Amino acid sequence: MKIIGLIGGMSWESTIPYYSIINEYVKNTLGGLHSAKIILYSVEFDEIEKCQSSGEWERSGEILGEAAKVLENGGADLILICTNTMHKVFEQVQSCVSVPVLHIAEATADVLEKDGRKTVGLLGTKYTMTQDFYKMRLVSRGFEVLIPDEKDIEIINRIIFDELCVGMIKDESRNEFSRVIAELKAKGAEAVILGCTEIGLLVKPENSVLPIYDTTVIHATVAAKKAIE
Repeated sequence: MKIIGLIGGMSWESTIPYYSIINEYVKNTLGGLHSAKIILYSVEFDEIEKCQSSGEWERSGEILGEAAKVLENGGADLILICTNTMHKVFEQVQSCVSVPVLHIAEATADVLEKDGRKTVGLLGTKYTMTQDFYKMRLVSRGFEVLIPDEKDIEIINRIIFDELCVGMIKDESRNEFSRVIAELKAKGAEAVILGCTEIGLLVKPENSVLPIYDTTVIHATVAAKKAIE
């Protein structure tokens, strides 16, 4: 069994599901008392968020790159950055190690492609929704990507950072997501990507008029499959 290295803590609230999903997959696939071999490097999120808000992306890439090196030196055979937003520095992190870093958007695109989706809504932090580092991965795979309007981008970003990242789950915020998803459907979206690892803590299939693609579940599942190939 391969060893999975997780760069987590962004936020730690959404890192917990990674550990659970990976182990559930291994248990259900192999049976008995089988569980996954996992090494977790949990970063200090306040430091990362300050880099995000000040635009110091290269510095944040250095921090995650060092984390990746620690995981590789600890025996990790593959690495996951357990957050969508920080895939902005994916290439920088991958350049620090010789083992593969599994890209969350590529894993999601694989599932969307398999399901025959063409036009998708994307929800996430304002960085993920408005910048090209994530969207262009999908566009290059042939998908049309729709995002909310400017006002709703700010609403979603606020809910993620002020509530979900600190473990706060509110019904009114869930209703806001449901409303935004309905508007994306009206624009032509066939499905919606939960492109922030915290959103799945709040939004479930029953809260959405569109099929949801939870990137946390997809990313973790791909890692588990690769670990037991």
